[in-house]
Amino acid sequence: MNTTFSALTLGLGLTVASAAALADNGRLLATGGASSINGAAGGGITPWAVLAGYGEQGEWGGNAFVTRVETGDYRLDVAGGAVSYGNRIELSYARQRFDLGTLARDLSLPGNTLSQDIFGLKVRLFGDLIYDQLPQVSLGIEHKRQKDFFVPNAVGAKRDEDTEGYIAASRLFLGGAFGYNLLVNGGLRYSRANELGLLGFGGDRRDTRSVLKEGSVAVLFNPRWAVGVEYREKPDNLNFAGESDWADVFVGYFPNKHLSIVLAYARLGEIATLDNQDGAYLSIQGSF
Repeated sequence: MNTTFSALTLGLGLTVASAAALADNGRLLATGGASSINGAAGGGITPWAVLAGYGEQGEWGGNAFVTRVETGDYRLDVAGGAVSYGNRIELSYARQRFDLGTLARDLSLPGNTLSQDIFGLKVRLFGDLIYDQLPQVSLGIEHKRQKDFFVPNAVGAKRDEDTEGYIAASRLFLGGAFGYNLLVNGGLRYSRANELGLLGFGGDRRDTRSVLKEGSVAVLFNPRWAVGVEYREKPDNLNFAGESDWADVFVGYFPNKHLSIVLAYARLGEIATLDNQDGAYLSIQGSF
């Protein structure tokens, strides 16, 4: 990982370490989720309705994370963090850096990376992950700024920044899967981001936002281990290439409230004309 990501990770890690005692006795282990590639708390490719960290009413919580997704032709590095207060509101930030790899070499592109900043806000509207009759429901917005617009503009993207919204509902069913705890999450996203926004927003095929489905299911075999699947629908705004929906199968390890590790096999389909972009996903998160 380059020096920019290393420095950001170190700074966020020190923040987590200095505040770890603030919510040591908060929510149950693993109920803070991991970090999505957009920075919000939840799964890897989809956010959940949960908020970052383990803070309860009147407490702070948060996390810092690094993620790498690597296929045969591309690599995505993400670093960021989130803070929450009172198990009610979450602020998040993520920097994504996408290495174009094979595509940059084949097309002799002037640059071999794309990057963007993502600023997120999530608010828990009502319900609770475990204890309420209703599932926990949260509303989120994400403002994205693409930093390298030459390639996205050349392939038909209309703008280099945009804001999108999503709603997510999450429920943990105690003993819901043959005696094991079952986490179910579903969401809708209102977006026109091309490949998360790394290829800009809107396109020459369509420049309106779409309502996109997201979801995940996980079985917690014990408080420290989870296995699950995720799905994320994608828009198809650009004529030069199709944009595939994403899915993954993941294993999450939560040894304590201050560390989580997620390993996944991701099926990303076609990205920028290159098919069969399947590969490994690894994310490491520190929480408080």
